[in-house]
Amino acid sequence: MKHKAFRQWKERRSRGIQTTLMTAFSVISISIMLILGIVLYARFSALSRGEIIQSTTKLMEQTGESLEDYLISMRQISDAAYYNVIKDSDFSDQEQEIQEGLNLLYEANRDNLRSIAVYNDYGSLMTAEPVAIQKEDPDITRQDWYKQAMDETENMHFSTPHIQNLFDDNSFRYYWVISLSRVVELTTGGDAQQGVLLVDMDYSSISRMMNQLNTMNNGQYYYLCDSNGEIIYHHRQLQLSNGIGSENNQAVADYKEGVYDEVFQGQRRKVIVNAISYTGWKLVGVIPYSAFTHGMVNIRYFIIMLTLLMAMMLVFINRVVSVRISRPILKLNHSVMEYEAGKKPEIYIGGSREIRYLGYSIRSSYEQIQELMRKILWEQNERRKSELDALQSQINPHFLYNTLDSITWMIEGGRNDEAAYMITQLARLFRISLSGGRTIISVADELQHAKCYMNIQKVRYKDSFDVTFETDPEVERCCVVKLILQPILENAINYGISGMDDCGRIKVSGALKDGKVFLTVEDNGIGIPREEVELLLTDGSRVHKKGSGVGLVNVNNRLQILFGKEYGLRVESEPDEGTRVIICIPAIPYNEENRRLLENGRLP
Repeated sequence: MKHKAFRQWKERRSRGIQTTLMTAFSVISISIMLILGIVLYARFSALSRGEIIQSTTKLMEQTGESLEDYLISMRQISDAAYYNVIKDSDFSDQEQEIQEGLNLLYEANRDNLRSIAVYNDYGSLMTAEPVAIQKEDPDITRQDWYKQAMDETENMHFSTPHIQNLFDDNSFRYYWVISLSRVVELTTGGDAQQGVLLVDMDYSSISRMMNQLNTMNNGQYYYLCDSNGEIIYHHRQLQLSNGIGSENNQAVADYKEGVYDEVFQGQRRKVIVNAISYTGWKLVGVIPYSAFTHGMVNIRYFIIMLTLLMAMMLVFINRVVSVRISRPILKLNHSVMEYEAGKKPEIYIGGSREIRYLGYSIRSSYEQIQELMRKILWEQNERRKSELDALQSQINPHFLYNTLDSITWMIEGGRNDEAAYMITQLARLFRISLSGGRTIISVADELQHAKCYMNIQKVRYKDSFDVTFETDPEVERCCVVKLILQPILENAINYGISGMDDCGRIKVSGALKDGKVFLTVEDNGIGIPREEVELLLTDGSRVHKKGSGVGLVNVNNRLQILFGKEYGLRVESEPDEGTRVIICIPAIPYNEENRRLLENGRLP
């Protein structure tokens, strides 16, 4: 089962480069196709939008010309009624001729007219065609068309659509009209006075033109308004008048001729404005953005299908190309994996020139790596042995000589109990120092070694300082490099508290935090200047005036060689306050397996 699983794992690895090539080519190809499809669709969409706007503009121009022709004909009727019938006639004795003239004009244009009427400056009816009876007491002077004409006597005025309500109609039918009014000069009995000529145009003609224009079923529509934004025609005019719907006609009143983008009631749309000459009217075309995509559905489907088809073709081509490129690489990879599995086959040499060169390089590299590995393993073992020997050789022989002299002096003085205590502590010290040739010991053993060392020093220094040990029991069950506390304690005695007048204090503590072991040696000695603290762990060439000569640089380097650069020593000191040396190492439980791994230079 294990062999089968390993073979499947190798097959998955061997197919990795082929899959990567195919995936990369496919992703690039499909991305290009998607970008191309999006660009094509955007291009077609822009062209379609431009064509819709252009065709709408042309249609509006044609409709605007028709409206202008219609309104011009109404102006001509008004001009003919004034200049040919009314201007040179006297209503006192030529009323019949005036009536006949207006009748001729009405009959000639009755398809587009509802009535022609003349009022004096008091609002009284002078004549009308067709002949009709005016309603009782209509206040003509309050009519909008009358007030507009009298306010601006030099212009003609077109009203908004309204129901003609001036005359009684025997059929009781009422018509929507647009009134064209103007100020005219009337003559009665030789006296001239101002009056108003009213021409009521049939609104159905304009409505018919606009209805023919509003035949789109894609949301596009057209409407007509005057210069003040008042609606003249709208395909939803009944809803607008009842307040059911709304239109942006007031804003359009400020628009000039052209194409505008606007957002109305949350809907984006194009607004095309075409001005109608002589009137100030504006023909407005509204194209919602949904109308632009209405005709693009088929093009969208075509681009999608084309993109999918080309993507499938490219995936197939990419697979063929990736197989041809990756086959020699896969063979080379297979031979490399066989080599890693310990079968030591011949490294595959084949394929293109670059792959053959790679095969030759891998074969040569493996041969060199094997030779280097053998050399490195031998050098590492020799180096560790040399480091251990060097460390043990650095134990100050003067410490041993002074201790033995103290023991001899105690025996000669009859202080046999103290001498026996010194011999016992010295034996424990050397037993832990040697440790059967091991470099890695437990923190508990290292602390015991430090205690023995300090017990001997306290006897030698006649209890001139106090030593306390406070460690977490979990810390004592972790691994540590041996003989790292003794140099720090020796420095604390020689450089920290030996010259103090009062009793010095040294505290050794151990704690476990965030998966790390922290061993701290702290004294209340004379301290170290700041500029020297920075050199303690970097300057290995300093000459030690006192002590064993095993400096903090040595201890720090040994810890970092074994555990890594993030571990080692940290020194904190203030003059006249004391010094604190903190040892940081990983919290590795002490057992035989972990010890062997660390002895061989590998972290568990």
